[in-house]
Parts: sequence; C-alpha cells; structure tokens
Amino acid sequence: MPPALAVLRAALRRTHSRPAPSAPPPPTRLTTTRTTDPDHLAAYRRLCGFPAGHATLPLTYPHVLAFPLSMRLMTARDFPLPLLGLVHTSIEIDQYKPLRPTEELHLSVRTTALTPHRRGTEATLLTEAASADGELLWQSRSTYLARHKTRPTSTASAPRTEPESAPEPESAHAPAPAPAPAPGENWQLPAGLGRRYASVSGDRNPIHLHAFTARPFGFPRAIAHGMWTAARCLAERERGETRTPTHTHAPTHTRIEFKAPVPLPTTVTYSTPTPHTFELRSPQGKLHLTGATGPTDAPP
Repeated sequence: MPPALAVLRAALRRTHSRPAPSAPPPPTRLTTTRTTDPDHLAAYRRLCGFPAGHATLPLTYPHVLAFPLSMRLMTARDFPLPLLGLVHTSIEIDQYKPLRPTEELHLSVRTTALTPHRRGTEATLLTEAASADGELLWQSRSTYLARHKTRPTSTASAPRTEPESAPEPESAHAPAPAPAPAPGENWQLPAGLGRRYASVSGDRNPIHLHAFTARPFGFPRAIAHGMWTAARCLAERERGETRTPTHTHAPTHTRIEFKAPVPLPTTVTYSTPTPHTFELRSPQGKLHLTGATGPTDAPP
C-alpha cells in the first residue's frame, strides 16, 4: 500500500477520538537516524527560497526530515487526537549549533502536552535533532489543534493563534478594519503550490492539494502549508542576513504563529515591522502569520 494511503487509512480509523480533559500525553517516543539527500535539500531550497549552496541546513529543514516520524506518532493508536482535521497553530524552534548537510542527525518526536482549548484540544509535539554523540543541536515545539465541542463550563485556555488551516470564525459583529500592511515585498503564490510542497515535504493533507479535496473540510480553495509560509519567511530573513557583515551562527530562538489560512492562488505581502519580527499579510491587510527571532538559552 502506498505510504499516503496507509496514513489516510490509519487516520480514518480514528476520526472520532477525543481525549478526556485530564488525559496525560502518550508516552510514545519515536526515533530515527537521517542524513541529508543533496537532491532533496536542493529541491527544498528552491521551493522555499533559501539561498543555494549554503554550508548549513535551513532552519526548518529538520522538521521535514522528522515529518515521517510525526506522521507515525499522530496515526499511532495511543495518540489521542484524530489526524484528519488536525490544525497546525504554531511552531517554536531553538537552534543551538549550525547543522551541516553532511552530518548524521539522530531525530526523535514525542508528545509533551495535551492542553484544553476553547475550540477543542491542543497537542504539543517536541522534535529534537542531535549529533551522533548525543549533543542536542536543534529542537522544535509544534502545537496542533483538534477542534471539537467543549463543555460550556470548560476552563479551556484562550487560543494563542487562529489556526493556519481553520476557517474564519463567524461573528455577529462587523470586524474591525484590518491595519494597513507594513511596506514589504509582494509574493505571487500559484494554485499548485500546495502540491509542489507536498511532493517535497511528504505532507499530503488534502486541504493543501486541490479545491475539490479542500471543500469537504470547509475551504473553497486549497490553502498553503503553514510550514511553507514559515520557511519562505525565514528564507527571506536568511537572504537579508547573509548580505550583512553581522551575520553569525549564534544560538537562536524562533516562534511562528499561524493566524489565518492562505488560499491558493493569491498574493501575500512579507514585511519586517522590527529587526527581529516578521509577518505575512494579504493585500487587504489580513494577517496570515507572525514571527519573531532572538537569542536562545543553552540546550537543556
């Protein structure tokens, strides 16, 4: 059975899963060892806009290397949330040392938290990349939201973000006017972007592929992968940093929040309101993504 069909079959077996409010995260921890395929890395760089020929891996690339582990974890029987409809809401990345394309990476993925949310339940996945001798080089924390009905008396936390793949909530009141975008760079995103990123990343969620596969999930058109928008913004930052003499490989912390879906095709505007923040908006000023970077502490 092709891998994509196997994942879909596993996901369909568990579409009605819902954890108890006090359920602990499952103990499963998956590991693997990966080395970078030069052709795959080159394709990823081209699609996301990272400069070619760099001596280090793009900041988001370990997420792609570990994605098969994440899929296995989220389709395992002990994972308490249904894969179909799961929404990527944020990612935090700590990079402690530059990652070289030639080095072997020991990858691991596990669930560290299940958090009540006013729209359902949010899971936090921790992904780590270590050297052959066990030194932690890179880690990320991704939050994924499973939407379901919650009790009116629930103490679910207020949402940190609007999910990158959730339809806009309806409101009885007219929305406040969107702020004008900061001066920035316009990007034209083609209709087939989701299919192209799926072929590189392995993330073949139907909401990203075609309009007809996105409609059953409430989207009139396919939407861009949140991790492509994140990578494209970080690639633009990387291009700017390599043009300055102050560019270093100091440990960094990056947090990205996916605020609203990016329908395809479309035009978006990338801007940097401050030297350490960036955002992605529609031409009308609607906020799709926010990000911030800064120094990080030493690895735990």
